[in-house]
Amino acid sequence: MKKNKELVARAFASVRGNLRQIQMFHTDQGNEFKNQLIKETLDRFHISRSLSMKGCPYDKAVAEATFKIIKTEFVYTTTFDSLEQLTIEFRDYVNWFNKFRIHGTLGYVSPEDYKQSHLKKVV
Repeated sequence: MKKNKELVARAFASVRGNLRQIQMFHTDQGNEFKNQLIKETLDRFHISRSLSMKGCPYDKAVAEATFKIIKTEFVYTTTFDSLEQLTIEFRDYVNWFNKFRIHGTLGYVSPEDYKQSHLKKVV
C-alpha cells in the first residue's frame, strides 16, 4: 500500500464519527497531504488545515512522540491474525491510553483525567 493522496482520502472515508466535529488537520508538507483531493475533502467538512513549516520536524513533535509510544507499546508487541482483530485491539489500546495510562508530561495522570481537571478550571 502506497502512502499517497488516495490512501489519505480512504482514511477520511473510513472515519465512523462525524467529520464535521474535526476542527483541525495538521500534517507535514508531504504530497499525500498537499493536493487538491485533500483540500476538497477538508473543505467539504469545514476542517481547517495546518501544515508544518518546511523542514521543521518540531511542528509535529507531540504527534511523532505519540506514534513512537503506540509503536513500542502496541504495534511491535502484537501479531494480528486479521484486520478485525487489529481494529478491536487497537480500539481497546486507545481507550486504555486515553483513560488509564499515566503520562509524565501531564503530571502523571491520564489524558482523560488531565482534560477533566482543566475543564473544571475553565468553567
